[in-house]
Amino acid sequence: MLAFSVHECAHAWVAWKLGDPTGRMLGRVTLNPLKHLDPLGSVFMPLLALVYHWPLIGWAKPTPVTARNFKNYRRDDILVTLAGPASNLAMATVALVLLIILKHVIAGGLAAVATAVALASNIKGISTANLPTLFPVALFLYYVIFINLLLFVFNLIPVPPLDGSHILRHFLPYRAVQLYDRMGMIGLIILFLIGGGIIFNMFIYPLVGVFNHLLFAL
Repeated sequence: MLAFSVHECAHAWVAWKLGDPTGRMLGRVTLNPLKHLDPLGSVFMPLLALVYHWPLIGWAKPTPVTARNFKNYRRDDILVTLAGPASNLAMATVALVLLIILKHVIAGGLAAVATAVALASNIKGISTANLPTLFPVALFLYYVIFINLLLFVFNLIPVPPLDGSHILRHFLPYRAVQLYDRMGMIGLIILFLIGGGIIFNMFIYPLVGVFNHLLFAL
């Protein structure tokens, strides 16, 4: 909820700064998750995934944007679109910095961080005994990194209705855009069913690996 609240707030805030007040007028320039929550995508689907041990799938209510309010339609629309994924990358980076500080400042910080990484990576047989009282903070911060990197990568995929599709459509000829927009959720479902593992192996795991390297090297 924290991740998608920041993501949607970033869309609304950048749109407002570039001349479109639609999101701000609807109360979307806020970190209050209730303003961004989609009952199906933010509550039902994550709970279903939790109960049946499916991969976590969810989404927030899209931030409305009235593009005709922009002075430079293509440039401003692309900037508003990029604001969401950029906010997720920024959140992951902030969480990384906080974990590095925790590792060096708190007694037993390295053990807490290493255990948090192992638990989040589903490594079996990890003990949480004799860890600092701030261990839950370390675990939370590491999940902030992982979930936000996940959102960063997935939202840049150029498949409707993900953010990446809003960027790509600006560079397609008119007829191609019409066909592209008709893909809708069908393309996204096909992506999850067929290409989900490929995306994790090619983009998400390497990016998480970079953050893990920085976490233990710094």
